Order: sequence, then C-alpha cells, then structure tokens
Amino acid sequence: MRYKNNIGPQVRRRRYALGWSQSDLATKLQLAGLDTSRSGVSKIEARLSYVDDKTLLYLSDVLRVPVQELFPARTPGNRIHEFMEKLETTRF
Repeated sequence: MRYKNNIGPQVRRRRYALGWSQSDLATKLQLAGLDTSRSGVSKIEARLSYVDDKTLLYLSDVLRVPVQELFPARTPGNRIHEFMEKLETTRF
C-alpha cells in the first residue's frame, strides 16, 4: 500500500504528547485558520490524505514543532530514493 503522506505518525505522536484528542487538534487548527475536521485529522494521522505545504505549516505552528520534526528521521548515509521508497510502503 502506498501512503499519501509521511507525517501522519509524527502528528499523532505529538498530539498524544500534548494530551489532545483529534477533535482538540482540529479545533486548534480551525482557530488558527485551517478549515479541517476531526475526520480530516484522522485521515492525516492514518496517512490516507495528502498534506499540502499550507496544511504542513499550520500543523507545525499549532503543534509547536519545527516543520522538519514532522517528518520521520532519515538514517545518515541512506540514499534519498531508498528512504522515500521505504516511507511510501512502511506502516509506522
């Protein structure tokens, strides 16, 4: 299965760390100006929806983390093509 985003698991981990529900995160995103719902947050976390650059910036701001922390860590020396191929098919 090819997933539609690579940040979903990190969004979920950060949301858990903050003690927020999916509804809480959706509400905070709405207050920040992003039109989304609990279902939208669920689809991002499950990697079932694409995350555009606008949404990525809102998530970074609301979750209070740098954008790069929303992406999985890449092992040094690992070729980008191989890394991306693995991300597209690996369930975290």
